Amino acid sequence: MLTSIKPLQLIAAAVQDGVGSPEVLLPPGASPHHYALRPSDVRRVGDADLLYWIGPDMEAFLPKVVKTRSKPTVAVQDLAGLKLRHFTADSQSHEEADPDEHDHDHRPGSLDSHLWLSTFNARVIAARMAADLTKADPANAPRYAGNLQAFDGRLDALDARLKTRLAGIAGKPFFVFHEGFDYFEDEFGIKHAGVFSVAAEVQPGAQHVAAMRARLQEAGKSCVFSEPPARPRLAETLTAGLPVRLAELDGLGGFADATSQGYEQLMEKLGNDLAGCLEQL
Repeated sequence: MLTSIKPLQLIAAAVQDGVGSPEVLLPPGASPHHYALRPSDVRRVGDADLLYWIGPDMEAFLPKVVKTRSKPTVAVQDLAGLKLRHFTADSQSHEEADPDEHDHDHRPGSLDSHLWLSTFNARVIAARMAADLTKADPANAPRYAGNLQAFDGRLDALDARLKTRLAGIAGKPFFVFHEGFDYFEDEFGIKHAGVFSVAAEVQPGAQHVAAMRARLQEAGKSCVFSEPPARPRLAETLTAGLPVRLAELDGLGGFADATSQGYEQLMEKLGNDLAGCLEQL
């Protein structure tokens, strides 16, 4: 089995535990929004017995290659039963940036494809993987079914822990550079105060930076979260002299082990990193 991105590999690892080890296409630190396939990647995509990717709203580099496959391929965003979000006209805080500086994948009305950051959706994805693996490998059907049941149980416990941890920070202001955490926020009752969605390669003008600093000044004590591997240069300029804490959120789980509990590691660290910063305000 091959997955496009690490979060899907983590869900697959829970389902395949004790039977096989899923592989992942993107290397650590690579952005699914901007990745460029190498010839070896194209071969891996073509050779995989089962391929799972989010879909064209996330991995814009994959559709042409996926069309050449004859083996089973699942675009996760098309699965029945998912709870999907779409970006709204005010999602991107349009007063903060020029339109050409926005991530083109986050246009109002477009799908928010960071759907794995909902444990509800993770259960749907895992169930489809278990069904596909059972069909391809019926001898191990009982193992896949048991792994799926165990994953569901662990997610019940994870949900309870995260709700408890995050209950105390609801309403505390935080900002993100990339609107990639709305599924997680919705599930656990928190909400970012603003999005600084500036393209990494674009250096914003002074007026833009001043407007964003004004938002931070208005918020008072707050946290500003960037994503690994690199903190945007803008972060230091924006927050200099303000009562703002800088921290990171890793929605791709680059640190997590591709083991049966890797997905829980991703989600738990996300919750702990959010709470860890906001609890200190």
